[in-house]
Amino acid sequence: MNTSVQAIPLNDLAMAFIPVLAVLILFIRWQLAVGQAFYSLLRMLGQLFLIGYFLNYLFTSESAYILLVVLLVMILCSSWIALGTVNSSQRRKFLMPTIIAIFIGGSVLLIIITQGVLQLNPWYEPRYLIPLGGMVFANTMNSVSLAAERFVAEMSRNNNYLVARNIAFNAAMIPVINSLLAVGLVSLPGMMTGQILSGISPFIAARYQIMIMCMIFSSAGIATACFLSLIKKDFVL
Repeated sequence: MNTSVQAIPLNDLAMAFIPVLAVLILFIRWQLAVGQAFYSLLRMLGQLFLIGYFLNYLFTSESAYILLVVLLVMILCSSWIALGTVNSSQRRKFLMPTIIAIFIGGSVLLIIITQGVLQLNPWYEPRYLIPLGGMVFANTMNSVSLAAERFVAEMSRNNNYLVARNIAFNAAMIPVINSLLAVGLVSLPGMMTGQILSGISPFIAARYQIMIMCMIFSSAGIATACFLSLIKKDFVL
């Protein structure tokens, strides 16, 4: 099986923007917010090109300290973004519980996967830790964000803490559970697709994807439970 990935020349990559241009024209003709869509596309281009250069540097470095700093930045950024669903006063109140919850939920699973399942040597191998860290922290971010929004909404309806907690936890886990049900039937997730495109055996790719789905389910559950437990003191007398 071919294990090389086909390179995409920039002039060929430009063809992918032909349908993008068509959608932007649709925004204009229908007098919709084309500026926001255009800005998001420009930001996507800038972010991906910059991260490409940064990851190329990071993958060639042998510093565990740089890697730990990158993971810490991921945790802090994901914690702040997760609370975009609540107002500013609640954001300040929930920030530290969110950081702790994402750190625990993400780090525990990242350690189990990289040191237990993959047994990386050295332990700070950036080609594995950075992509896996990005997956797990983004996943915990989304789950905590959903939990925070639903918890605040339920408390505003004068539900008690336990009822609001259970509803919020269930709401946060719905997308994760749906992804477990759909994987392999409706969608081939990013890691599995990337490995298959690079020539890896589908059987090996499936094992990696099973590992990822377990990581996603567990990290979402642990981080959400930690978050809801840490904010209990502010809602229970």
